[in-house]
Amino acid sequence: MKNLKAAFDAFLNDESGASAVEYGLIVALIAAVVVVGVTNLGTKINGVFTGVTSKLP
Repeated sequence: MKNLKAAFDAFLNDESGASAVEYGLIVALIAAVVVVGVTNLGTKINGVFTGVTSKLP
């Protein structure tokens, strides 16, 4: 039983995979910001092109 408790405690204190999870969350956050930024930029560019084409004869 002591061996199982020691293994469980070692599992809880092991932080070797934490950095990979943190990097994954950072990458996901950056990707979300890029998607929002590109979407907003696309909407603005579409508005500019619509304005230009409406002024053409």
